[in-house]
Amino acid sequence: MDAIEQTRRMIPFTRMFNFRDVGGYRGLDGRAVRTGRLYRSDSLHGMDEADREAFAALGVRTVVDLRRPQEVERYGRVPDFDGLTYRHIHPEHAHWEERPYQPDTDLARYLADRYADLARTGTAGLAEAIGLIADSANAPVVVHCVAGKDRTGIVCGLTLAVLGVEDAEIAADYALSTEASQRFAAWVATAHPEVPELPVPYLSSPAETMLLFLAEIREGHGSVDDYLRHAGVTDEQLAALRDHLLT
Repeated sequence: MDAIEQTRRMIPFTRMFNFRDVGGYRGLDGRAVRTGRLYRSDSLHGMDEADREAFAALGVRTVVDLRRPQEVERYGRVPDFDGLTYRHIHPEHAHWEERPYQPDTDLARYLADRYADLARTGTAGLAEAIGLIADSANAPVVVHCVAGKDRTGIVCGLTLAVLGVEDAEIAADYALSTEASQRFAAWVATAHPEVPELPVPYLSSPAETMLLFLAEIREGHGSVDDYLRHAGVTDEQLAALRDHLLT
C-alpha cells in the first residue's frame, strides 16, 4: 500500500487527529485485512457535535480505551452512543518520566525499549484488548490511548502481525502517527498556548521503532502468536481474529 493509499485511510475529525482504519493491508495467503472492522485513534473524549455525527455514522460497537486510570479521570471518556460498549483496559507499564529521553540518543531505540517494557508488564491488558478485537460481535472496534501511537500502536501492530501483514507495512501504518501528532501539537499550541511544548518522543513514530519491537518480540518468543499465547490469548481467539478480520 503506497503513501497516498495510507493517507486516504485517515478519517478526518475536528477534535481527533489520529483516527484511521486499520484495514486494507494484504495479509495471510493474499487475503486482505477487512476495512470498517477495526479503527485506531487518539483520545475520543473531546468530540464536538460534528465529530459525534461522523463517529456515529461509523457504527462503532466497542471502544477499547488503553489509557491509565488517571488519564481517564482527568480528561473523560468517549461520549455515550446508543449500542456502544466502552471497555477501559490499562496494560501495566512504567511512566516514561522514569527513563526520560536524552536528545543525543537514538529515538527509535528509546521508543522500542518503552514498548518492550510494556510488552513485559502489560501482558494481561494486551491479551484482553486483543481478545476483544478477536470477537466479531464487538466489531467495529476503536482502540485508542492518548496520542493513538504508543499503546494503540502496540495493540494494532501485534494484531496486524497475527493477520500476516508484512512488518514493513505495519511499520508504515505506525509511522502515520507522526504527521497526526504534529497536527495535534499545532492545535494545542493554538487552543492552549499555556501548555508547554510536548517532548519529542510524544510526537514521533519512526517506522524503525515498530520494526525493532516486532523483531525483538520474535527473538524473545519465537513468533508474535507465541508471545500472545504467553500473554494469555487463546488459539481460538487467534483463529477468530483471522476469521473475521481477513477477507
